[in-house]
Amino acid sequence: MLTLASKLKRDDGLKGSRTSATTSDSTRRVSVRDKLLVKEVAELEANLPYEGYYQGGKFQFETEVPDAYNMVPPKVKCLTRIWHPNITETGEICLSLLREHSIDGTGWAPTRTLKDVVWGLNSLFTGEDCDSRQADSPVFTLSFSLFKDLLNFDDPLNIEAAEHHLRDKEDFRNKVDDYIKRYAR
Repeated sequence: MLTLASKLKRDDGLKGSRTSATTSDSTRRVSVRDKLLVKEVAELEANLPYEGYYQGGKFQFETEVPDAYNMVPPKVKCLTRIWHPNITETGEICLSLLREHSIDGTGWAPTRTLKDVVWGLNSLFTGEDCDSRQADSPVFTLSFSLFKDLLNFDDPLNIEAAEHHLRDKEDFRNKVDDYIKRYAR
């Protein structure tokens, strides 16, 4: 965020010395994109719930925001090795809202924001243990309705982890804890 904020300040300083004729459409689009991102990142600094199997782990994600944002979704990869049915050990993520086109209508839309992506990622980390969450909580209701596909491991990205979860939840939790101790501290 600091890099993006610095870039915006630098760009605003350069605007004063340029004429509008030298500014390309592409530069204007990136500037609008960057301003959207700064606003969205500031909104994300609110408290997110931390619960579920992955509590206590620190997971890093790489987010590539294309020039055509918000018409196309950002590309997100998990940089921390993790044992998860919807994330491969190489970091690929199965999250419906990151799909540009989706038959069921849960894919990316221009009305979505980075906040939706973060909530979707958060749902990946809290969805498996949803019985312990408060069903009457507005956050739970919102997360569940937007990301209910995350609770369905019938079509996982990491098949081995999904089968492990279905076969032995206790051992699954132990393996998750082991991965957190090794890779997510």
